[in-house]
Amino acid sequence: MAFVAQIKIPATYMRGGTSKGVFFNLKDLPEAAQLPGAARDALLLRVIGSPDPYDKQIDGMGGATSSTSKTVILSKSIKADHDVDYLFGQVAIDKAFVDWSGNCGNLSAAVGSFAISSGLVDPARIPQNGVAVVRIWQANIGKSIIAHVPITNGEVQETGDFELDGVTFPAAEVQLEFLDPAAEEEGAGGSMFPTGNLVDDLEVPGVGTFKATLINAGIPTIFINATDIGYRGTELQGDINGDPKALAMFETIRAHGALRMGLIQHLDQAAQRQHTPKVAFVAPPADYQASSGKAIKAGDVDLLVRALSMGKLHHAMMGTAAVAIGTAAAIPGTLVNLAAGGGARSAVRFGHPSGTLRVGAEATQNEGDWTVVKAIMSRSARVLMEGWVRVPGDSF
Repeated sequence: MAFVAQIKIPATYMRGGTSKGVFFNLKDLPEAAQLPGAARDALLLRVIGSPDPYDKQIDGMGGATSSTSKTVILSKSIKADHDVDYLFGQVAIDKAFVDWSGNCGNLSAAVGSFAISSGLVDPARIPQNGVAVVRIWQANIGKSIIAHVPITNGEVQETGDFELDGVTFPAAEVQLEFLDPAAEEEGAGGSMFPTGNLVDDLEVPGVGTFKATLINAGIPTIFINATDIGYRGTELQGDINGDPKALAMFETIRAHGALRMGLIQHLDQAAQRQHTPKVAFVAPPADYQASSGKAIKAGDVDLLVRALSMGKLHHAMMGTAAVAIGTAAAIPGTLVNLAAGGGARSAVRFGHPSGTLRVGAEATQNEGDWTVVKAIMSRSARVLMEGWVRVPGDSF
């Protein structure tokens, strides 16, 4: 029996924030995968090593977590006043499914670097030394991101002394601006608060009824109080990810929240958009020990936040969820704002399983409606490997 040989595709393996992913230039993909559809999804699944019933992604580039099962496709932007179009695919680990419903805020930090190094940004816009401003069109959600990428001797500067909790080694700081981050989700009318309320009573049959802030900003997110579901907000991954009943509870909350937000029309549709919405629980400041062993003091943070991604507690914090946190914290009366002590604020530092993170947001109210001009946070990014990724030629 004859077998089809492997093919090789130019690719770059990058860390962005607390995530890793395989980056592609659109024009380098096989012709069948240059357009959205089954062929593209099949190719990316094979690259990452999914679906894997062993949950290890041994036969692919994935790292068997939601933070490392990611793909990015970039191309020169077709949008005016933008440099690059950025498309993100969250690859399921145990299912043959690529979720295109949201952005990855962490990998957004690597987009500017890849775009510059790949020649997708006009060389005239790159200083010899200083900071390159890369204008990114986030194609999944139709939003603009501005990345401030450090440049030394005409090349992207990746090394530095900026430390990010959840990342082992320091690197160069990349500041990100998420412009007008309220997500324009179908069924939600583009509203930051799709129900029209800062806090709702979310009824979850078989689980209970909870106070919830349902927000579309950065990524659709369901915020609930930790105490309402029996937690303290100091939990680490092992406290939740090894508890099947807890994970099932969170998935049920997520499905009913998605329905309430208008993101799905029927509960069974939640399984087809695993990447969104996110579920997060909040609590007032408290002492705890981060996963690295670092002691986090209550005085170090404004509040505690734990969030789930792709059905598991995240080891740190998704970048897009951090945007949602910063946005909600800036709006008096949301559960996030109340956990941080209430009142007006333009920035918040929150505690997550790996440590702390600061995010800022500018919120204004006009005739009762809240808008956020932008959310700002710093991440870092680094090329881990570049060259070609190989897959069997008949895998897509």
